[in-house]
Amino acid sequence: MTDLEDFRQQTRQWLEENCPKSMRTPMRSEADACWGGRNAKFISEDQKNWLDAMAAKGWTAPEWPREYGGGGLDKDQAKILKSEMARIKARPPLQSFGVWMLGPALLKFGSEEQKKRFLPPIVRGEIRWCQGYSEPGAGSDLASLQTKCEDKGDHFLINGQKIWTSYADQSDWIFCLVRTNREAPKHLGISFVLFDMASPGVSTKPITLISGKSPFCETFFDNVKVPKENLVGTLDRGWDIAKYLLTHEREMIGGSGGSSSASRSLGEIAVLALGANENGELIDTSLRSKIASAEMDGWAFLLTMERAKDEAKAGQGVGARSSMLKYYGTELNKRRFELMMASKGLSALQWEGEASKDGQLARQWLRTKGNSIEGGTSEVQLNIISKRILGLPDPKVV
Repeated sequence: MTDLEDFRQQTRQWLEENCPKSMRTPMRSEADACWGGRNAKFISEDQKNWLDAMAAKGWTAPEWPREYGGGGLDKDQAKILKSEMARIKARPPLQSFGVWMLGPALLKFGSEEQKKRFLPPIVRGEIRWCQGYSEPGAGSDLASLQTKCEDKGDHFLINGQKIWTSYADQSDWIFCLVRTNREAPKHLGISFVLFDMASPGVSTKPITLISGKSPFCETFFDNVKVPKENLVGTLDRGWDIAKYLLTHEREMIGGSGGSSSASRSLGEIAVLALGANENGELIDTSLRSKIASAEMDGWAFLLTMERAKDEAKAGQGVGARSSMLKYYGTELNKRRFELMMASKGLSALQWEGEASKDGQLARQWLRTKGNSIEGGTSEVQLNIISKRILGLPDPKVV
């Protein structure tokens, strides 16, 4: 315990000395997020300095081994770092699919050469990654994917299409599922490969959502050459990696339900919009009750997330529980934005203009509707929970 208290004091002092004041304020919009990459555009010098300082410590991936650029922290130290950053309201130094999804998969399945080649640049925010999973005919039934990968001797040749590829038009590299064996059962014959989005034959087309904006793209591969050393794991056994990575993706998506980047709590937002009684309480008692319930559920969900992480680090794994976290977290996030919309009434529906920041809340609210689809639909998650957690039998078809 003394060692942990010493670590807390050292961490607190380091953050005070290295986290710029401008990086201790809530992000105003997604444009304030730092995604890194070879074409990164920083909103300020402070943002770049904050990333560089945290990356130098390995604290953009605090629990990764030091030999791959990570911080080498144990789970208790990582919790302290997280709490100390929250204490000063420090912004995340880096948003990264490389940190959240690809990195854990490479640590488990990648070769030593691949770990040394790809993990340190991920930690430093030098490569921005996107995920090539879903296809027009393979969404929830991902194993039906048809993007073809042919062995051409000294390289692979990839042809096909992916869809809902988040930030594909802004990413440097892609981790991609491809069909390498058409004769094998559909869950076999799939391989996991990495390649540069600047490769000849790769093209993207943005997809606009009902919010008027979107991170999503269609991604096309036309005779894309991929070096064989970019195959991760065993040929035709990419489904094992895909499943493992999906648990991290679902945790990431679900995690949005337990936290908020808003500068004010739901209660504060509602009081500003509707007013308070003589005791300083939200004047709308019905809405006050709903907000209190949502806030309590949010805290309970955060504790559940922490428990799941502790169990995973103790060797128990997350597995099917990631579906539970993903489902509940996304429902909680949708609920939070419904309450924000209810608090602001008709003004929340403003779509343009400076007062509404070009309809920021309305667009975010509409965007949350996709939470229950991305990373596996809620229906699929409920089926997984039913079968693998509750042990219920398959429903009989009448």
